Amino acid sequence: MSQAEIDFITQFRTIPTTCISDALDGLTNLTSSIKPLNENDQVVGPARTVQVATGDNLAVLKAMYEASPGDVIVIDAKGDCTRAIAGDFVLGMAKTLGIAGFVVDGAIRDIRASKGLNFPIFCRGTTIAASQKTGIGNINVPISCGGVPIRPDDLIVGDADGVTVIPKGQEKNVLQKAKKKQADDEARERAISDNVMAIRAYLEKMIHPS
Repeated sequence: MSQAEIDFITQFRTIPTTCISDALDGLTNLTSSIKPLNENDQVVGPARTVQVATGDNLAVLKAMYEASPGDVIVIDAKGDCTRAIAGDFVLGMAKTLGIAGFVVDGAIRDIRASKGLNFPIFCRGTTIAASQKTGIGNINVPISCGGVPIRPDDLIVGDADGVTVIPKGQEKNVLQKAKKKQADDEARERAISDNVMAIRAYLEKMIHPS
């Protein structure tokens, strides 16, 4: 990515996923079952998509090999949590390569060590068993992850509330709408915070719109 692209993407780090979701009418949020391994995990970056067969992760390693720094590895593991797509060894390599994070519709393992990597990991679950490496899978293809279609280079944004996807080409429009939503939310909070009369007036307006 160019420095201008990096600077643009960085702006999304200052905006909660809730505001981005609102800007997209809530249509591109991954299932709430996919959660950050650490509550403070945050990820922003273009999707490097991976489609794997259940219980196989060789395609993930291929995606890491071909990824550019700042990419987010997004893995369609069909929601399977019987075998881990990655553990602390693979995740540690990804961090060293400059990959921005992992989003897995499946499981990871080595939880304590993985949490200690300071590397953003979003997954559906955890497990003990390792994946096989038969090599069945595809990279850089359209996938479904967490119930949402994702194409290569769609922008992935994740934080404590979950993961949402900004389709490629819509980034500028979504950024503008999300910033406005964030500013409106903050202004509303300032206007009614610790003000009983203002809170009652707001509730009255919501309950009995005229």
